[in-house]
Amino acid sequence: MKNIVRYMLIGTVMLSTVGCDIDMVPETSMTDAAYWKTEGDLRGACNRFYEQLNGNNALGGGFAHDYRSDELNNNGAANSTSDGSWTIPSESGTWTDAYWRIFIANNIIEKAPRAAVSESVLNRYLAEARFFRAYYYFELVKKYGDVPLLLKAINSTKDPALMMARTPREEVMQQVFEDLDFAQTWLPDIDASEITSNWGHVSKQAATAMIVRSELFEGTYSRYHSLGSDYEAHLRKSVAAAESLINGRKFDLYPDFQDLFMVKAEGRQNKENIFVKAYGPNGSGASTKHGNSRQMENAVTLTRNMVDLFLYTDGLPREKSPLKIAPETSFDDVFTNRDPRLGMTIYKIGEDAYKGAYTPFSFRYGYNLKKGFDLEQWGSNSNEWTDKMIIRYAEVLISYAEALYELNGNITDAQLDATVNALRRRVGMPAMLTNAFATANGLNVRDEIRRERTIEFIDEGKRYDDIIRWKIAENVLPVDIIGAKFIDSEASKQKEDLANRLTDEDGKLNGKLRYDESDMYVLEFAEDRRFDASKDYLYPVPLYEISQSGNNVTQNPNWK
Repeated sequence: MKNIVRYMLIGTVMLSTVGCDIDMVPETSMTDAAYWKTEGDLRGACNRFYEQLNGNNALGGGFAHDYRSDELNNNGAANSTSDGSWTIPSESGTWTDAYWRIFIANNIIEKAPRAAVSESVLNRYLAEARFFRAYYYFELVKKYGDVPLLLKAINSTKDPALMMARTPREEVMQQVFEDLDFAQTWLPDIDASEITSNWGHVSKQAATAMIVRSELFEGTYSRYHSLGSDYEAHLRKSVAAAESLINGRKFDLYPDFQDLFMVKAEGRQNKENIFVKAYGPNGSGASTKHGNSRQMENAVTLTRNMVDLFLYTDGLPREKSPLKIAPETSFDDVFTNRDPRLGMTIYKIGEDAYKGAYTPFSFRYGYNLKKGFDLEQWGSNSNEWTDKMIIRYAEVLISYAEALYELNGNITDAQLDATVNALRRRVGMPAMLTNAFATANGLNVRDEIRRERTIEFIDEGKRYDDIIRWKIAENVLPVDIIGAKFIDSEASKQKEDLANRLTDEDGKLNGKLRYDESDMYVLEFAEDRRFDASKDYLYPVPLYEISQSGNNVTQNPNWK
């Protein structure tokens, strides 16, 4: 971490300058001796968090479509995480970027009390810094498990704290929860004028929603990875936080799922928004921008593995429903009698898409995403401005259902109706989930809650974290990753050009059964994918961090 400490020595007075490139400013010109005097100084320091906040995953820039799981694929290109080929890096932004943001938070927490402001004003900005400290420590724990818990400002590259060993994850997570508790107490209400006039800044409800998310993650991770901690305590806190948001009646589902991811659903007028990354100003050439629609055209495809999780309109999965069309004779057969969200998530033949009417195999060899695609912004050539929902109310609802089931081993029909079925009603899905329906059809309610979460949040950065905490990655990653159904008369490519990747009439390819349909494009072969459950549930610690700590920071198990 020493390689990022020198930026902390520059001083938050420069960090708070909007648009400042810290790499371009001489260190000798920086001082914060005259800073930390007014509320404006505190506000300016905290504004840095929003500049650095990423819209999809916690770290990195712009929108980042996540290829680490079985959800998305880059047209057959392997991902080192999902195919098991990743190695120990020398350095990694997933570690250093998180700590850079944590160091900024610690700096604010330590120096803000110098300002001549009231206790309530001080606590409001301390709450903002503690929210983001919790946010990034949670990201570190999800990836690395035990990490050094640094809670002080670092003023020298020789500070002994930089030699700290890894702190047990439960201790780190308890600090996360303590920070979030403080944040939900002192942050402004989401309807306060200072939030509505600074849309995208965190509110007390955003802190509560982060408690829902992080307590559910830690509870289920602890349970399924047998960590020995009190997973039920985590689940109870997730349930309580979700209930406080539900009973507070400040949030609701946006009525139109298709429009939910477009500009028209931005702002507080959309009661599903809880915590967003605000981009803009709206219009081509936005100063804070991303390239989501361009990425969707050029590098993103939904796998058939995910498409098959969408239920049929009778409420049954593909392996049980008599509504399934088999064999499929058209690319669009996959949409027949399906959960309406499928047609809102991927393109059908002829729909207005990236460069005109959609034709299978013209861009990608899987199913092309349309969820969140904006043709006008696509034309801006990566100067896109649609806000990104980091936490939306639908996540609170489905997390509540999951936490209830994990805690109690059951869930009532009324609770299912208020959560799972609320998501279904929003899109006009005719079949509802009840305990009796699940029993009559041999369905597992826990699995159906997980299914609902997966399809609702396609391409929203949830899938990899979910398969990690559920401990199912060793089952769902080292498998054939299937693409789209090829029909010669409908596709833009010739079958002969794709023959080495299309299944035969028995669903086989290279002598192995790949699927129960012919002419399915295989994006990745199972024999090329690996997941080592003895090590791959945690990221490898970068070698630089180990050496710079004097080997006090140790490597994760079985990484060599």
